[in-house]
Amino acid sequence: MRRWSVSDIPDQSGRTAVVTGANSGLGLVTARELARRGAEVVLACRDETRGRAAGARIAEEVPGARVRLARLDLADLASVREFAGAFLGGAGSGGPGSGGPGAGGTARLDLLINNAGVMALPYRRTADGFETQFGVNHLGHFALTGLLLPALLATPGARVVTVSSAMHLLPGAGDPGDPSGEEPYRRWMAYTRSKSANLLFTHELSRRLRRAGSDVVAAAAHPGYAATNLQTAGPRMEGRRGTERLMGLGGRLLAQPAAAGALPSLYAATAPDVRPDGFYGPGRTMPPRGGPAPARRAARTLDDAASERLWQRSEELTGVRYAVLDVPPAA
Repeated sequence: MRRWSVSDIPDQSGRTAVVTGANSGLGLVTARELARRGAEVVLACRDETRGRAAGARIAEEVPGARVRLARLDLADLASVREFAGAFLGGAGSGGPGSGGPGAGGTARLDLLINNAGVMALPYRRTADGFETQFGVNHLGHFALTGLLLPALLATPGARVVTVSSAMHLLPGAGDPGDPSGEEPYRRWMAYTRSKSANLLFTHELSRRLRRAGSDVVAAAAHPGYAATNLQTAGPRMEGRRGTERLMGLGGRLLAQPAAAGALPSLYAATAPDVRPDGFYGPGRTMPPRGGPAPARRAARTLDDAASERLWQRSEELTGVRYAVLDVPPAA
């Protein structure tokens, strides 16, 4: 595969994208470059002040960009439902099994970029009682995708891109279907488990879309080692200033910039040769950097039985069912 850059992004005029965590880092770059190519981009951000600043920055760098801010807190399923209901026009109750708010809506959604995430945080729980890394990185995006499914299914050629991590390859992460966290809690293993869940989700979503006869493409990407604030958030929460400074220094010396780290996500979202359940990352692995290419993937993230178990557990925990995709496998 030749080196791919933002100049290769096809024209996105007339298309609508939702990018979670678009206020900084990879999400900001992703939103900016989609807007540069003509897409209308919804900046789905927890912090509205930072989201407004990101929108202003994009507008300054891309004159005429069409971006709008919508609040989304992936650590609170009520916020996820509120976001989806507003996007779909507020129709429907969104009760379990209904497919979510606005199940009969006709909103257009070409690209859903499940980008937001947290990494190696001290032990915390979400508003709904889930371990935070599993709750934000997987369950929040699982619920969001399911609630926005009516718009995705109604839009020809729509895609769902979920951002995972090369760290999912680490062994010993346990079962991604167990959201309780390990005892004792190990922050990096919890992160690895959540990133494995991202890939199992993509795998199962692809299987179910195919069985339902949908042309929606679900793919995944990882940024390699990219310089964002993800690495320093955990130490900052605990007041570990030395670790925070060390992680920041490592990012400056070893990581590639966020603009490069966002390329695999942009590739998965827009390149014409992306395949369902594809996984893309930097072409070089040591260190992980360079243009996007098919990425190495743990075999356990392609296990049909494991992905189905995670899917069923995720529906139980979030109350969001993808009822329209409940098509039994062919005999």
